[in-house]
Amino acid sequence: MKEQIEKIMAELSELKCQTEKEVEEARVRFLGKKGEITALFDEFRTIAPDLKREFGQRLNSLKKEAQTRIDALKASAKSTTVSADSAGDVTMPGDPYELGSRHPVSIAREEIVSIFRKFGYDVAEGPEIEDDYHVFEALNFPPNHPARDMQDTFFVSVGHPNPLLLRTHTSSVQVRTMEKMQPPIRVVCPGRVFRNEAISARAHCIFHQVEGLYIDENVTFADLKQAILLFAREMFGADTQIRMRPSYFPFTEPSAEVDVSCNICKGKGCNICKGTGWLEILGCGMVDPNVLEASGIDSKKYSGFAFGMGVERIAMLKWQVNDLRHYFENDMRFLSEFSSAVNV
Repeated sequence: MKEQIEKIMAELSELKCQTEKEVEEARVRFLGKKGEITALFDEFRTIAPDLKREFGQRLNSLKKEAQTRIDALKASAKSTTVSADSAGDVTMPGDPYELGSRHPVSIAREEIVSIFRKFGYDVAEGPEIEDDYHVFEALNFPPNHPARDMQDTFFVSVGHPNPLLLRTHTSSVQVRTMEKMQPPIRVVCPGRVFRNEAISARAHCIFHQVEGLYIDENVTFADLKQAILLFAREMFGADTQIRMRPSYFPFTEPSAEVDVSCNICKGKGCNICKGTGWLEILGCGMVDPNVLEASGIDSKKYSGFAFGMGVERIAMLKWQVNDLRHYFENDMRFLSEFSSAVNV
């Protein structure tokens, strides 16, 4: 064994490797599971007890020396590789890197928020995992009210009076804002929402909303209509017209759905607007007094309006996208079409 140790020590001192592959081969030869030094450690078990101390020290020194030598050769091989790679023509142009682009939903959301910031609205955000009170009850959805069936909900926890759920709308952010602030309140609430719906060209279980809330003294439906008209013209063009159709939402009264004149056919009728000349963009209404009172706001002194729109819907209308699923599939061919889209 002594002769073997001395032989391996001599080989290590003369060992030379030019590439990382050669270094790895040397490591396996000496230190691998079936390497020469490993074999000596297996043989060490059969040595007489009175010789184990001497040969144990020699073997440990040999293994340490081998590891040190391998590490030095590895560092030298890497240095040589870097030096060889850098010897090329530094004046040649580098490899092009394909840059990504903003997602169309992000572009649309930020443009919507930017428009309302011009009108003096602040931005408010809230949790995506909410409780039943802030998503439903505080918004005039009593327990077992039929209006709850309008939104299929993903519940996180059930079995207690105020279960947790994935918010179905960002109106819950409006509630939290009213709880923390006193009028005047003027905010928009962008965010992701969830509903248990079948995925199709026109629906998805995950989508994005921007909702708005304005509360102050003497706020009227005329103020709501003017705010929506100004937004529509900023978003779709100065010639855009709007129309408001009566609707129902538990948290607003009166309520309305808002259509804009089709920006493709200019109101003449096309396949995008199904020949009507109008495209639906959002729902809105005057905040129900019960909602104000539930958040501690005096409904006899203050009034307000609220509105909400789907960001994907706005993006579909703005860029004539015919399938909602494109936004979630990460198809670079689709996303690259928005590389030149300019955010306001």
